[in-house]
Amino acid sequence: MSSIELHKIGEKIKYARRRENKTQQEIADASKISKSLLSKIENGQTASAIATLSRICDSLHIQLTWVLDDNEEQDIVVQKKRNRPQKVGDESMGYSYEILANRSQYSGIEPTIVHVTPKSLNLRDEKTYTHSQDEFIYILEGEIELLYDGKKQLLQTGDSAYFAGSKPHLFLPVDDQEAKVLTCFIDRV
Repeated sequence: MSSIELHKIGEKIKYARRRENKTQQEIADASKISKSLLSKIENGQTASAIATLSRICDSLHIQLTWVLDDNEEQDIVVQKKRNRPQKVGDESMGYSYEILANRSQYSGIEPTIVHVTPKSLNLRDEKTYTHSQDEFIYILEGEIELLYDGKKQLLQTGDSAYFAGSKPHLFLPVDDQEAKVLTCFIDRV
């Protein structure tokens, strides 16, 4: 993780777990990780893959970007591009995130920019992931292949898609140019 301190991520996860009256073991089991790893994350002792944090957040019914955002919650937040937080995540694993807005943990939408790592730098295999929210994407720059429910769709600058996050999906690089994807995670009602 680059711009956010690990202990702040851990504090938010611990707060949400306690609010849900869940044990570490219950959340670890629901997230398909070890209790030891969850403990280390909560105590700020280790970084974790975005996919792992996403599963933890799903288990706790909270948004991933709330956990990753280290700003205090406010009614309105204006983020000038020059002041926006750095990317979060490990580019060699295929992507990193740029959080666009500080939103409440209880809001129903999470806007981010996903930076899809160029093909030659991407070490991630084609293992898909799922989450509980719907997802809207708009290709700001470059192109990706959206692997969704076993099928690939080529998406280029200006293209968009809306899909259920509960189906297996992944953004794949097409070439050696980074792609930028505006992504909004939307809670299902």
